[in-house]
Amino acid sequence: MSVLPALQAELAVATNRLLATAASLSDADLAAPSLLPDWTRGHVLAHLAQNADSHLNLLSWARTGVRTPQYASFAARSAAIEAAATHPVARHLAELEDGAARLAAAVRDLPAYAWPAQVEGMRPPPHPAWYLLVRRLREIGFHHVDLAAGHTPGDWPAPFVRRELHDCLATWPRDHKAVGRIELVEDGRITARHGLGDGPAVRGAPHDMLAWLTGRSRGEGVSLVPVGRSSTPGRGEVGGDVGAGLPDPPPWLTMPAPADLPTTPPEDYP
Repeated sequence: MSVLPALQAELAVATNRLLATAASLSDADLAAPSLLPDWTRGHVLAHLAQNADSHLNLLSWARTGVRTPQYASFAARSAAIEAAATHPVARHLAELEDGAARLAAAVRDLPAYAWPAQVEGMRPPPHPAWYLLVRRLREIGFHHVDLAAGHTPGDWPAPFVRRELHDCLATWPRDHKAVGRIELVEDGRITARHGLGDGPAVRGAPHDMLAWLTGRSRGEGVSLVPVGRSSTPGRGEVGGDVGAGLPDPPPWLTMPAPADLPTTPPEDYP
């Protein structure tokens, strides 16, 4: 058994939750700003619908062996999002539902030989086709929050948070020295430590840490660990003032695929 069924099931749930949020919005709601600079909620929904088609391009590449770019170009991608951003809710919802259904069918019908095939998005490195499910889940998970329509980092499922923290740290830019150690805290205990360099240590619950590292919060729930402080979190130490004294995390624009992914779908990921 590989991780594919679990990722497909997770993707179906995440997609349905996104569709429910989109259906709750009015045309006026779509003109409001999202959490992303210069993008309205309409821009976010347009991107998510078109992103499904972009993943279909990469699945076609995996199936046929014919190089098929995810998007024609960065400029074409941006222009298409801009053109669709002002569509009414009904059209956005129809395009989201149609793209999700076609993507689910393509994933279901992809031959076993195609999952290890190497494909590449708009940014390197190349990765095996099975990782496209992780990438689509990333798009939905982060951009659902970006809609600023009630879905928050606290709503991210635990498997999503665990996987995205893993990939975030696996692709950490080695020239970024502002953060030296990340401590993840659950049930009052430090469950993981990640050494990154000589910078200060930060501590927080996994979903709060992921939100901060990926620009989805100002640091709510994340605190700086003072130099010389015990590594055992004390009462009230997880949380603290919003972003108080925190260093700047890396500027995550698009998280790349880790360089050491297994070629064939693993039993679990990470």
